[in-house]
Amino acid sequence: MSTIWVNGQPDAAINPLDRGLAYGDGLFATMRVHKSEIQFVESHFLRLTQGAKRLGFDWQPSLSLRTLLLECAQKHPQSCLKVLLSRGVGGRGYTPPHTNQSTNEIVSVYPFPEVYQRWQNQGINLQSSAILLAQQPRLAGMKHCNRLEQVLIKSEPLTAGYDDWLVLDAQRNIIESSMANLFFITEAGILTPKLAYAGVAGMMREQVIYQLLDMNFKVSVTEINLSKLSNVDHVFMTNSLLGVVDINLIDNHILQKAPFTSLLRERLNLTL
Repeated sequence: MSTIWVNGQPDAAINPLDRGLAYGDGLFATMRVHKSEIQFVESHFLRLTQGAKRLGFDWQPSLSLRTLLLECAQKHPQSCLKVLLSRGVGGRGYTPPHTNQSTNEIVSVYPFPEVYQRWQNQGINLQSSAILLAQQPRLAGMKHCNRLEQVLIKSEPLTAGYDDWLVLDAQRNIIESSMANLFFITEAGILTPKLAYAGVAGMMREQVIYQLLDMNFKVSVTEINLSKLSNVDHVFMTNSLLGVVDINLIDNHILQKAPFTSLLRERLNLTL
C-alpha cells in the first residue's frame, strides 16, 4: 500500500489549482501511532474540525477516512500519520468559493523520528530565534498550512550544541519552540504561553494541561516575556510526537529537569 493518499486514493494527483497549494488554504495534524494505535485521535479530529470551521469550510471526519487511518496504523505500528485538509479548488484569486465543496484530504505516513527517544531521556537545548512571529488573532492557535515563518526559522543554522529554536513575538514574549509548546515551572505554579495572537495551540498542550490539573498543579495561560526567564528553573516542551521533553538550556540560562515529567509521560502513555 502507498504511504500517501489523496481523498482515499493511493498516489492520486493534486489539482495544481488546489487552494491549499496556491494559498495555504487549509490545515493539518500530525498523529503518533504507537503499537498500532493512533494516540488521542478523537482530540486530533476535534481540532481539525474546529480549525476548518474557523477557516470557513465544513468538514467532519468520514468513516472512510477513519478506516484508512486505522489501516495505516495497523500496517505501520510505530510511525507518524499526517492528515492535511485543503479547501479544494475554486473561487476567484484569494476569494474562496461561496458554495460548499468537497474538502481535499491528504494522508501520509512517515517513520517515527528516532531522535525523540534520546531527547526524552536527555533533554534538549533551545536557542532564541531572531525571526519573530507576526500577530494574527484570527489564525492564532491553528496549525494552518501557512507555515512560512517556521520555514524561515528552521532554515537558519543552530549554534553547535543547540537542538531547536525558541520563538518569540514582536514584544519579545515567548510563544513556543519551532516545533512544540512550552511549559515553565515557577514558584507561582506552571505557566504556558498565551497563544491568542500567534503560535500553535497543540493537541498535546491541551492534554498536558488537563493532566497537570488532575495532578493538582496550578496551571496558568499567560504572557511570558523573555526577560522573565531568569526567574524560571524548569521548562519542558510538548507535542504529539515527542510527548514531553525537558529543556536543559535556553540560550545561556541553565535549567534543571522538572521533577515530575517522567510521571507525566507515564500517565499520558508518552514514554518512548
